[in-house]
Amino acid sequence: MSEPQGEGDPNCPVCGGVGYLRFDVPIGHPLFGKVVPCACRYGALEARRRKKLFAMSRLDKLSHLTFETFQPRGRIGIGPLQAASLEQAYNTARQFAAQPEGWLLLQGGYGCGKTHLAAAIANEVVSRGVSTLFLTVPDLLDFLRFAYGNPAARFEERFEEIRQVPLLVLDDFGTQSATPWAQEKLFQILNFRYINRLPTVITTNLLLAEIEPRLRSRLQDPELVTHLYIQAPDYRRPTDDTGHSELSTLGLMSKYTFGNFSLREDERLSRRDAESLRKAFEAARAFAEEPQGWLIFTGPYGNGKTHLAAAIANYRAGLGYPPLFVVVPDLLDHLRATFSPNSTTTYDRRFEEIRTAPLLILDDLGTQATTPWAREKLYQLFNYRYNAELPTVVTTALPLEEIDARLRSRMLDPRLSRVFLISAPPFYGGARRGRKRA
Repeated sequence: MSEPQGEGDPNCPVCGGVGYLRFDVPIGHPLFGKVVPCACRYGALEARRRKKLFAMSRLDKLSHLTFETFQPRGRIGIGPLQAASLEQAYNTARQFAAQPEGWLLLQGGYGCGKTHLAAAIANEVVSRGVSTLFLTVPDLLDFLRFAYGNPAARFEERFEEIRQVPLLVLDDFGTQSATPWAQEKLFQILNFRYINRLPTVITTNLLLAEIEPRLRSRLQDPELVTHLYIQAPDYRRPTDDTGHSELSTLGLMSKYTFGNFSLREDERLSRRDAESLRKAFEAARAFAEEPQGWLIFTGPYGNGKTHLAAAIANYRAGLGYPPLFVVVPDLLDHLRATFSPNSTTTYDRRFEEIRTAPLLILDDLGTQATTPWAREKLYQLFNYRYNAELPTVVTTALPLEEIDARLRSRMLDPRLSRVFLISAPPFYGGARRGRKRA
């Protein structure tokens, strides 16, 4: 049997520089003939292990993602609530890197900074000599599949390294193939780390309700998991020269402001109609100052719903926080366009941009084609923003009872939404003449 290579300290009084020791036991003992590393060799072994994990992590390609290169207040133009959530995530990540304990769950849309913060944690912890493994979940599962089908790769050894590494960082949780085998391996890794309270960082753009129940129950343990939702928008999101998203039609609506909105006081509106117009106007002004929850404007065509929605959008854009303003049929056309071979963006990225917009204004709900695909996409959009409580404005000329029940249930939730029925008749730009007396 070949002897282990000597990597010990030449001045070690125990092993004499050989780097290993044999058990002093009689022939026939289970430990007879076996060797163990000498204590003087532990440093070299740990350094080699760290180097192997570092190579597996590909952290060398993420070395630029540090706390120093992160913008804790985000880019210019994001809203104060979004900037605050980003700063909180940054501060919490720095604290976790300084003392890795428990689990840290970073949630948010694409491009909000989750991966940067996770890599910054890994880079800082590695710099202190702590063995760390940083992997995207699809890469982790690919790695395990390769090892499982390759006897030379020693699957069990690799699996144990991942389960027991002092710090495990899993990026893009939820983007993996959801096969039974993949789900089971992922559960085994996380369950082991959960039971043993091993430091773990997870990033995901999924909602907790969308995560497999066994894993979700562990991610919801408040005694172990620190959960942060980053509301910042995608820093890579394309905008036009005005700062508007390329999806937004707000550039065509610049004339609609609060200043030129008419309360139609010179018309002979009924008290009920005039009051509905005034209340909607005041609600829009308040919402524009501090967008929170959902604001729903309903009523006949041409009575000011779109004007108020555009006025909110223009006011926010004037403050440097341009929202996403889009007519619902156009929104669905944008999503369909991603399936074209000539599309420059993917469906997932386009849909993610829409559903995670810091402020989304949907005009003319109900005018879209009512295909099963359209209904499902709108439900997914509404459901995400409802669960995440993201500020949203919706205008519709449909009676609410005619709207898809799944959408209606979210639009009418009084904890989140305020609904304003504008009962005033269509406005044609001037005073309406009363009938001449007979």
